[in-house]
Amino acid sequence: MSHKEKSFRWIILLTSLRALMQEINVTAPASGCRLLNAGSLALVFGQPPEVLKGLLRNQVESFDGLVLIDSRERDGSLLNHVEFLLYHFLFQLGGHQASRKLHLIGDNLQLDQVKRVLQLCLLGPDSEQFSVWQTDPALAQEWLRVAEASALKDASQHLLTIDDLVETHVFENDQVTLGDVTLSHTGWDQYRVEAGGHSINLDLGEDQRILPSYPFHRENHPTPLAKLSLEVLGGASGFSPDEPCTGLALCYNGEYMLIDVLPFLDEHLLARGISKNQISSCFLTHVHDDHCAMLPLMQSSRKIEIISTPEIYQMALEKLALSLDWRTEVIAEHFEFTAIRPGEVLNHYGLMIEAHLTVHSIPTIGATFSVTDAGVPRRVCVIGDNHSLKNIEPLVASGAVREETLDRLQRIYATPYDLLIADGGAGILHGDPEELTDSPADRVVFVHVDELATAFSATFSLANAGKRYTLIEGTQSLYGALIHHYLKHWIDPNVSDRWLRNLVTDSRIKHYNLDDVILVQGQPSRGNIYLILTGYCKIVRHENDQLNAVATLQAGDLIGEMAALTDLGARNASVVAQTPVIVCQFSEDVFTALAASPAFHAELNKRWQLRPLVKRIPPFQAVSATVIERITTASNLIDYQPSEEIVFAADHRYFRIQGSMTSDNPEIEKSDRLGVRTPFTPLTGTAIASTHCQFLSIPDQVFEQLCLDTPQLNYQYRKFMQQLPSVG
Repeated sequence: MSHKEKSFRWIILLTSLRALMQEINVTAPASGCRLLNAGSLALVFGQPPEVLKGLLRNQVESFDGLVLIDSRERDGSLLNHVEFLLYHFLFQLGGHQASRKLHLIGDNLQLDQVKRVLQLCLLGPDSEQFSVWQTDPALAQEWLRVAEASALKDASQHLLTIDDLVETHVFENDQVTLGDVTLSHTGWDQYRVEAGGHSINLDLGEDQRILPSYPFHRENHPTPLAKLSLEVLGGASGFSPDEPCTGLALCYNGEYMLIDVLPFLDEHLLARGISKNQISSCFLTHVHDDHCAMLPLMQSSRKIEIISTPEIYQMALEKLALSLDWRTEVIAEHFEFTAIRPGEVLNHYGLMIEAHLTVHSIPTIGATFSVTDAGVPRRVCVIGDNHSLKNIEPLVASGAVREETLDRLQRIYATPYDLLIADGGAGILHGDPEELTDSPADRVVFVHVDELATAFSATFSLANAGKRYTLIEGTQSLYGALIHHYLKHWIDPNVSDRWLRNLVTDSRIKHYNLDDVILVQGQPSRGNIYLILTGYCKIVRHENDQLNAVATLQAGDLIGEMAALTDLGARNASVVAQTPVIVCQFSEDVFTALAASPAFHAELNKRWQLRPLVKRIPPFQAVSATVIERITTASNLIDYQPSEEIVFAADHRYFRIQGSMTSDNPEIEKSDRLGVRTPFTPLTGTAIASTHCQFLSIPDQVFEQLCLDTPQLNYQYRKFMQQLPSVG
């Protein structure tokens, strides 16, 4: 072969290699996310919760930028979690050391909002915000000084701003060019990428379910309710690829208080057999992404009480508002708030909560939770994210941290708690297990640690998902109180308490494993009605050799009550335990007698008839069975026969279920939502039914109050109305 031929072949080979390098490759490291490699550029499209874990599990070695997609939320998860991706880029991928910036690509509004979230989570509030919140000046100064000491700095020790860490690129005329890569925004969550003569289309709307990228164990057996226990939903950090982030659930007298909200809360509650209806409150320590994924709490059937400092609560509201592009006051409608300040003791229905300060990069607290049982105090202390003591001491010496803050932490380390949950994440911002070697606590359990050093493996334990620490066992009285709590939402207030006592006295507590069949379609009712006390059940129906999911029920929902009231005789669907569940089994005869009042009987029948109709109305299709029940209670069904006049009043909301009509107002003819239509102009007037028409009618004031009392309805209705054209 001649030298010329060899040279020609080398040119062909090099050209082929360059073309190969320019090919565009796309992978899905997590649901709701796509990793695109084009030449030397790697971009992450969509940032669902814990997306970094998906990248690590798929051994993704690097990325250069993030594309913020149009959807802010899907399937109950936010899709713009940027915080831990930035940490990883700066520290693990060497971005900070090499003075490289992370590319952020999106529209102007979302880029600005993401940067403000990063400011809040990396650098914390500024002095002006503390002034608006009327924070104690000494506390504000400590938080500001610790944030400054923890912040990234350049070689000259100047503080780096968010703009020093990220480089933003705005879609201009729906295009952005980075080097030889061109991104075109072609539709909602849709993009076209061109590089080196190659192109590819991406649709980030393909994944309708957003799920964790790591496997996790699901409970098979129901866990008895406790007077005081702590369940671990997750105990790792945001950088651990195979374990969920840190989140705890404190069970007190059968109800649960979350301690922080880990990402994918609903999935982890489901895995533990805890219904969201069992959650009444949340103690919030700080707003970092691995502790403060609060969107699922906005979709609870009742308002969750947030217990924290006013500053941390305001930070959480602002973070959610920026992430969803909603107003802060609208976010606040979805929660109750109880303020607690460091050093104060809050009596929370008999559970004593004493908050304390920690030293972390942004405002953070921990707390001691205590209950007295038979004269003996039982105490659980959750320290919270915290620097090691040896790293706090220089901050005290420099005046950044007050001596009283360190003194309080040292006392915590020396207190004989029944259970001490400590931060063992090490590094600059987290604790050191060695400092608790001499702790007098009965049990010391670490979070933020993947594996304990050999020296500590027989001294401490790790907070792995699924662990449960019971300090005070529960008794049967817990179930009686819980039954009464749930039934009061079902029973007519005019019904005598004696009927309720007889119903409860004649009941039995039954336990079912995961996937156990509780009721079988087609079988006789056997004289029993069930109230779910813990966990979730699926209602399924066999139809034409198909198994169809009808509904999901959870703690507080009744099973089989309508079979008793309507004399159906046989069950029209099967009920299967979606998680381990505990149920209360009632006598059908006693329940039927209790509901014998004509008015109450008619009310229950109305609810039963409205359930399937309400589920068909678009704004209500994503709400739980518990919320559907509340809507049916507040609603009435109105039927109109052909040629009948229909009047849409200004003090009601009307949702069309079926039928067509004519009107002088064309908008009335085509609209499925009439009367009051917040935030749109009311649509009132008259129409004539062309066919049989059905409308769900709800008085406006009743509906407004129902939304305010029911976060999931408030959220889903607002979300639905925002998606409509501005004309309504």
